[in-house]
Amino acid sequence: MLYKSPLPCLPFIQQNKMQFFLFPLLLAMAHTTAAVELVQSNQLRRVLTRTALREHGQKFMDFAFQSPGTQKNRVFGSIGHNLTVEYIKQKLDETGYYDTEYQSFQALFSQGNAYFVWGGDGFFETGWFTYGPAGSVAGDIVPVNEVGCTLADYPAAVEGNIALIKRGNCEFGLKVAYAGAAGAKGAVIYNNAPGPIAGGTLNYPSRPEGPYVPVGSISLEDGEFLLSLPYVAQGSLTVEATTEIRTTRNILATTKGGDKNNVVFAGAHTDSVSEGPGLNDNGSGAIGLLEIALKLTKWSVNNAVKFGWWSAEEFGLLGSNYYVEQLSPEGLGELALYLNADMIASPNFGYFVYDGDGSAFNITGPPGSTQIEKLFEEYFKEVGLPTEPTAFDGRSDYGPFLDAGVPCGGLFTGAEGKKTAAQVALWGGKAGISYDENYHQYGDTLENTNTGAWIQNTKALAHAIATYARNLTGIPRTAQRNGATVFGDCFHQKALKHVIFENMAAFGRILN
Repeated sequence: MLYKSPLPCLPFIQQNKMQFFLFPLLLAMAHTTAAVELVQSNQLRRVLTRTALREHGQKFMDFAFQSPGTQKNRVFGSIGHNLTVEYIKQKLDETGYYDTEYQSFQALFSQGNAYFVWGGDGFFETGWFTYGPAGSVAGDIVPVNEVGCTLADYPAAVEGNIALIKRGNCEFGLKVAYAGAAGAKGAVIYNNAPGPIAGGTLNYPSRPEGPYVPVGSISLEDGEFLLSLPYVAQGSLTVEATTEIRTTRNILATTKGGDKNNVVFAGAHTDSVSEGPGLNDNGSGAIGLLEIALKLTKWSVNNAVKFGWWSAEEFGLLGSNYYVEQLSPEGLGELALYLNADMIASPNFGYFVYDGDGSAFNITGPPGSTQIEKLFEEYFKEVGLPTEPTAFDGRSDYGPFLDAGVPCGGLFTGAEGKKTAAQVALWGGKAGISYDENYHQYGDTLENTNTGAWIQNTKALAHAIATYARNLTGIPRTAQRNGATVFGDCFHQKALKHVIFENMAAFGRILN
């Protein structure tokens, strides 16, 4: 590319007079040329290294182990999470390349345990759900029809008893609310895949569909055992839970250069669950974007690039929801697209690209999402890595942006799902084993990430960011964005998004 001099044309100045100041100026220009050259994908990808990712990862591990108690984590509002957020912002501020800010908000923190027993002494390994209410209940264990996603699925017999519900098709919180509306004392949700449910959240502290009841989770095997019994089993469920308001922070960083009316946005959440350090979920995505942001400073951009590091994702996408809720219509219109990075270093990984065109899962993203999916697929094909689509199922921070009509895409390496033999043929690894056996557990550490998948996904994200920072070819800029949900049951309606903040205010009044 030809370099365009910043000097105006200076005719009529004698050569010997120019020599006095031109030589040092040219020398300075030689040192700054790299900083103003337009970013190119191959150049940005070339400076990304596994070593840098792991160095940041060790910092995140250190932060987790500064949280008090036996659970070493980076759950939002904890010491470990606060150190994580401050580290990211400090690194960005040191570059001078970004306008950075904290976006503070309050959110409900919840933690607890659940214990489910059948027949008096049949103890099941039981999981607890974020925002699940405390309480002890006992009664008949009554299976619901289908998967409990409508009130009609709950038979009259659940009233005064414990509803047994299969996972799938809708949010956990909706199932529990319908159980409460049907008069159940409690609810137990069993998995729809082998093994236990690895963590879970009700997403909101309450819902208009019905009152929450104490709830726990069990494995598919335990659920099928209860269904196989030739008699109505008795059960008891005890839930211990505490809830408090915490203040936490998103981080926003926007390039000082580039067109602010065509913002290329990439985001990742910074928090872990309470059970572990969260290095894959989601240190991997947060660190991948941090390293891209740090290396991007070597070049210029045509379109502004914004990075968002979200807090409280594990409690229902709270940070990204808050950001989108605070956007003005004009601010929303400035966003050209959103790229999500969540769990990009699973140990038994797959290379998954979000299904923007809906061809695999029949959930189509806003106009432009198809093009983002295609860009990722073509990139991975060029580097010799096969991919598979993954659904926009509302489990990560792309959800609020999709709801707002922003074109979305992103990458994922798998969570609790099991790797198939066909996928082993594509990527290696072990069939019948979860993509991440440490998902939402204490073992989600740096040692249990796959650095190869991590760097490959980081480079793929860098390719997308660099490509769109140059131009937005294929991304429409006229899509209607009114905040209405158009993607079916997988995503929350905008009105429901306000519930968490309204209930937080009510909870605060109760405490006071």
